[in-house]
Amino acid sequence: MNQILSVENNQKKKNRKVKNTGPVAIENILKFFSIVILIFGVFMIGSGSYSMHNNAQEKTSNTKPTIQVEEGSETEITIRIMHDKALSKVTYKWNEEEETQIQTNGRRDVEQTIEIPTGDNILTIYAQDTNGQETSYQKAYSLEGDISIDFALDGNNIKVTATGKNELSYMTYRWDEEEETTVDINNTQIEQDIEIPMGQHTLTVIVVDINNTTQTKTQEVKGVTKPQVEITTDGSSNFIIRASDEEGIKRVEFVINDSDEKYVLDLDKVYSIDQRKEFEYSYPIGEGETILEVTVYNESGVSETIRARVNR
Repeated sequence: MNQILSVENNQKKKNRKVKNTGPVAIENILKFFSIVILIFGVFMIGSGSYSMHNNAQEKTSNTKPTIQVEEGSETEITIRIMHDKALSKVTYKWNEEEETQIQTNGRRDVEQTIEIPTGDNILTIYAQDTNGQETSYQKAYSLEGDISIDFALDGNNIKVTATGKNELSYMTYRWDEEEETTVDINNTQIEQDIEIPMGQHTLTVIVVDINNTTQTKTQEVKGVTKPQVEITTDGSSNFIIRASDEEGIKRVEFVINDSDEKYVLDLDKVYSIDQRKEFEYSYPIGEGETILEVTVYNESGVSETIRARVNR
């Protein structure tokens, strides 16, 4: 009897073991792997999305503002700055004048219409976003007006030429913020030589015609002195050129007896700028009277020419 019960118990254990390896167990295993695959898939999708987001964010942070200029008429243009981020600074200027700032107020799109000044002028536009990314734009404009003003360097002077379609009444000029000097014109054209002061300065010229039409032009100018030049002899058979300049002598040229042959000394190729503040050079001369013409240039290109007769 005990043996029969033992067999029956063993048979029940066997049946339970067979029952655990049936369809229910396989289904549980499949569910487990399905959950693992689902979690892995979610992780991969999240990781990919995060990477795409970072890449997109990095790409966006490196973009720069876009500057467009639309010409609405002969005398006006419209400045437009567009961006995918807030703009922090937008400015424009004509030539070397002070910058004019356009208010951004944190916007991504800024627009302003400005007038084109008469004459030949260069427009410069600058834009910067809140991330420090910046861009600039530059273009030359030429507009003929009732009054034109031109500047030309002439040694240590600047020559101002003003021409008007109508009679010009007067012209004023000033250096930096100093007091204005007024010049009466009463003609359609004027040429005025203005001495340039030493150093870096800004010249402002205003011309007014009989119809009260006004034209203004400004320019930064650096004033320098002319080199000092002297020609002597050493008492025998040589003439001596002595030159000095606070910037430094860059080049010396001399001609003997008005010949076509010119002797050139490029000092900047041989000496440092400190060694060229003062310079001395000797050259043999022939018998009798010799005419020398010497031209000395400094670092700014300002020159001084002298002639001398040397007898031996």
